[in-house]
Amino acid sequence: MDDLDLIKDMSNDCVKMQKKFFSKGSIITTYIEKRRQICILLSGKADLIRYDFNGNKDIIDRFNANDIFGEAFYPVNTNNELFVLATEDCEVLLFLYDDVHVKCKNNCKFHASLISLLLELILNKVVHQNARIEILSKRTIREKLLSYFSILSVKSFSKNITVPFSLTTLADYLSVDRSAMMREIKSLIDEGFISKNGNKIRLLY
Repeated sequence: MDDLDLIKDMSNDCVKMQKKFFSKGSIITTYIEKRRQICILLSGKADLIRYDFNGNKDIIDRFNANDIFGEAFYPVNTNNELFVLATEDCEVLLFLYDDVHVKCKNNCKFHASLISLLLELILNKVVHQNARIEILSKRTIREKLLSYFSILSVKSFSKNITVPFSLTTLADYLSVDRSAMMREIKSLIDEGFISKNGNKIRLLY
């Protein structure tokens, strides 16, 4: 049994932890600065979303099973500016940062396991965030696309990759205009950098 399975089993014994189910399309949490909440996604997928004053949508991050998120990692000053939306049915473990270091009255073994797991999850989050920064730091849409495709290729150990987004969502994730991104993808195909079949892409470089 790995650490995440242990967390799933033992979290029921801890009075300070909440395990909740969220159906697809529902809001898991909003980021409110004073609450200092931490969430572990036990199953499903979710997006961290922000809308600007003009109503434009940005996907700040995408979370898969085993990912960690919450206000403790992303402090904001405006209530509800950021929210986490379930893009699939999700099971989530929720707790407060301050409760990590304070054992519950039951003196359960869960806390010791949680602290060990948190370190691993945070390190994974740092790696993911660094990759995201690498993508967004690119100046052009082409550079962002190629950087993203390369990261997927390295993760899958293959030049045949599957983009886990719709094209609209991919544009939001890369923070670019969808029409401009579509034109750039077509150019990459025409120039022999990639081939594409639906969301399946083969890198030719």
